[in-house]
Amino acid sequence: MTRPDRPTIRDVAAAAGVSKGTVSFALNGRPGVSEDTRERILAAARDLGWTPSTKARALSVSRAFAVGLVLAREPELLGADPFFPAFIAGVERTLSDRGQALVLQVVPEAEEEAGYRRLADAGRVDGVFVLDLRVADPRIALLAELGMPAVTIARPDGPSPFPAVLVDDRPGIAAAVSHLAGLGHRHIAHVAGPAHFLHGSRRRRAFDDALDEAGLPPGPVVEADFSAAGGAAATREILAAGPTAIVYSNDLMAIAGLSVAVELGRAVPARLSVTGFDNTDLAGYVSPALTSVRTDPYLWGRKAAEALLELIDGGTVDDVPVPAAQLVIRASTAPPPPEVRTE
Repeated sequence: MTRPDRPTIRDVAAAAGVSKGTVSFALNGRPGVSEDTRERILAAARDLGWTPSTKARALSVSRAFAVGLVLAREPELLGADPFFPAFIAGVERTLSDRGQALVLQVVPEAEEEAGYRRLADAGRVDGVFVLDLRVADPRIALLAELGMPAVTIARPDGPSPFPAVLVDDRPGIAAAVSHLAGLGHRHIAHVAGPAHFLHGSRRRRAFDDALDEAGLPPGPVVEADFSAAGGAAATREILAAGPTAIVYSNDLMAIAGLSVAVELGRAVPARLSVTGFDNTDLAGYVSPALTSVRTDPYLWGRKAAEALLELIDGGTVDDVPVPAAQLVIRASTAPPPPEVRTE
């Protein structure tokens, strides 16, 4: 009989110089394999064109070999906001190395619970990621009820049995306010994200706390929806309060705000300073280049996927630390106009 063209785990083991058992452990992300050996095995698998027989694996261990992500956002916003593609790319990078798949559902918020229940009832996924945490998020109790392994992006504001990627937005907002105060700004405003999102409310509180820490009076705040259109509308509203600087809750709104400010005769940064959040690729190419808070959603995606796969395999997973956000200073911030400066 002729040998099938499809390479096998035996072929990968021979190419990497290890046992079939070691190959199985490495390809399934199990502990007990050194990082150097794992990388050698993955490289051998790629070179041979080896791909897992997902159907056979699923039948042998009653696993879906897929994880889920349910997003209650408008599809148009998902395409416009660079955060989601970067996070998903990080997830996919880890999953592809482990022979796993991502099941993505974009649903109206009213159908979100049903989306999780469908995934669980059909056995389509082995675990899920929880993004866009809400204040008192009901999904935590739902997933615990369903017995679904999960990893949250940030720590919820209530009890949670699930590990979290420890994203903390507060130092980034505090750094933006401190930077503006150091330039001499005394009238700083904030275009916030939706208050029912935990990261929106936390950034809002961080803004208020940072003003207090700097000895500045409370600044005007307008809530928007993280979209460019929302940021533009909020900027028109907030400029009526006469701020010399605006701290935005994401880059998309900040870039839209830049255009509105120029349209209304508020040159940036001569008459108005602007900061964003996320430090997206576009931030460095708009004019003036946008001062923004650097985060790393690609890394968050990788770390979240690694933690979730370990949890699915029965491991004990602690919260996952990630580097703190950092302010990247560019040309969109400068001292306030001379006539409004105070000593």
